[in-house]
Amino acid sequence: MQNKTLVLHPKDNVGVALTNLIKGELIKDSDFTTIIQDDIAAKHKYALKNFDIGEDILMYGTIVGETTQLIPAGGAITLANIRHKTRQYRASNQGTYSWNPPSLGSLKTKTFEGYLRADGQVGTANYWLVLPLVFCENTNIKLLQEAFENALGFSKINPFEQQIRNLISGHGQNENQKNAQTVSNQTIGNRVFDNIDGIRFLTHSGGCGGTRNDAETLCALLAGYIHHPNVAGATVLSLGCQNAEAKILQSKLQLLQKDNSKPVFIFDQQQEGTTDDYISKVISETWKGLKVADQNKRTPQPISKLVIGLECGGSDGFSGISANPTLGRVSDLVVASGGSAILSEFPELCGAEQNLIDRCKSPEIAQKFIRLMEEYSNAADRVGSGFDMNPSPGNIKDGLLTDAIKSCGAAKKGGTAPISAVLDYTEYLTTAGLNLLCTPGNDVESTTGLAGSGANIILFTTGLGTPTGNPICPVIKVATNHVLTKRMPDIID
Repeated sequence: MQNKTLVLHPKDNVGVALTNLIKGELIKDSDFTTIIQDDIAAKHKYALKNFDIGEDILMYGTIVGETTQLIPAGGAITLANIRHKTRQYRASNQGTYSWNPPSLGSLKTKTFEGYLRADGQVGTANYWLVLPLVFCENTNIKLLQEAFENALGFSKINPFEQQIRNLISGHGQNENQKNAQTVSNQTIGNRVFDNIDGIRFLTHSGGCGGTRNDAETLCALLAGYIHHPNVAGATVLSLGCQNAEAKILQSKLQLLQKDNSKPVFIFDQQQEGTTDDYISKVISETWKGLKVADQNKRTPQPISKLVIGLECGGSDGFSGISANPTLGRVSDLVVASGGSAILSEFPELCGAEQNLIDRCKSPEIAQKFIRLMEEYSNAADRVGSGFDMNPSPGNIKDGLLTDAIKSCGAAKKGGTAPISAVLDYTEYLTTAGLNLLCTPGNDVESTTGLAGSGANIILFTTGLGTPTGNPICPVIKVATNHVLTKRMPDIID
């Protein structure tokens, strides 16, 4: 790498250190020549000019903070001398945005091997889903999981169990580690079904004891998972007395599944007698569904059938420079091919609102985005928090000092395509193109929402590393820096 620093936009008044900078070092950035005044770690920012107190900090060509102290040219940008600030956005859409789609070239004829569903959706995997309507059924879910996975050849040997057994028998540590690595991908028994990628068993802590609105939201989310193209069918366990009633789930499913072509079995434990009778019936009926699911085979499918979820977590100062813009390019290519992309995490769009508002295809879409953003922000304020408190300690340590810095980099995952629709949490994608989905910034809640809204693959950027995945949707991890790929190669794709 030739350059030690980078200025992201001609309007910017701070630069980014691509490697560690030493006090006294002379840096030349296009229009700037700067003497570094402090030791500055890679991923952090430095001043390109002398700042007075109260001046705007510009990155990505927009406001990402303001100064609280005098900062000399070449001085380090830190939490001690700046604070969160964003540009005020217009609550309107001018309707003047024009997009030049990227050239597709050979991508026009590319296909992927997917599972075509009766409703036209295409899965990137073929799972059977087993889930509870209420947390009281979690024990039964775990019981079914052990039985099905062991019998059908989906269970993998736990390498750490083997390591513990070796410790019990007195083997050395190096041998333990070797054994763990050797058996980490071995399965128990032979696979029974060739065309089923697995049975996914979900548990949760909801369904009863909360508000009726909580029950509605949970059922809508579970309906999205059942309707998902990666799911061939589902087994649902109900206790029978909870707020999240089976009839609510069925009504949510009817809104999504017009043809009722997907097998969904719902069992009520309070109507089945003993637990043994209940579990036995669940297994018998699920077995019938699995045989149907196994009949579906992968076939070549066009790129237009992809729905990519765009996610970032464990972000660092390089996220908005390397990995996120890469996802933005991929998103544009998929959208230009007739496919769809979903950009989530509304707390991490703070400061990027105007660009997104301007890209909405209609004023109505823009107004929905503004409403959801403001409702979310107000809800955070009511509990004594706010978007300005978003960056985590890990984000801050690696150069993301304000939410606006983090958000403007996070928004790069959405590329440049027009915004076709805005979805609230649990709303399912119905319009092709780039969609915005209102989710929390929490990685697990956001990836859960992306899958629940129909993403059949999730692209997930990380600078610090995270093991977050999803039970029904493949999650592809994209590193922002080469150091991470060497340190955590097992979770970086």
